Amino acid sequence: MNITMISGSRNPDGKTATMADALLQGASSAGADCDRHFLPELAIERCRQCDERGWGDCIQKGACVIEDDFAALVENIRAADAVVFANPVYFSDLSESLKAFLDRLRRITRHESAKPGIEGKPAVGVCVAGGGGGGAPACVERMQRVLGLCGFDVLDLVPVRRQNMNLKAEVLELTGRWLASRKPD
Repeated sequence: MNITMISGSRNPDGKTATMADALLQGASSAGADCDRHFLPELAIERCRQCDERGWGDCIQKGACVIEDDFAALVENIRAADAVVFANPVYFSDLSESLKAFLDRLRRITRHESAKPGIEGKPAVGVCVAGGGGGGAPACVERMQRVLGLCGFDVLDLVPVRRQNMNLKAEVLELTGRWLASRKPD
């Protein structure tokens, strides 16, 4: 099993990375190969809403005209057996980098040609709030909606608060082991 992790966190050593790593360590211990992608380190532009209707090649061809790291990352997702989305919670929402990536992904997946390798792909989301933690549940709900629009089979969403990180690290390690040992439907 190959699991790819997409992180919207700027800090590869921060709270979000720690929680995502707990999941990936659990998956690795169950035999999965795991790779990590930190969106702020990649060149991923936001959607340009190319034509006067606010769409463009995404709706017509299932591809984005912007030449950056987006297409290669989408191919990495397609090649994976499962995807983990890790997000630091700011303002009860997705981080700017994850939102920019998912905005473009949900646009291309409106076209049939972009759905293979994404539609039905198992996905797990982790939303980590470092402050008071009240924004984690709202962020999880937002992630559920966007990943569903992209066509992922969202298996689990885990809200994490600074106050419960030790407990959630254990939960995420178990989630990783479970994800790696799942038999494809």
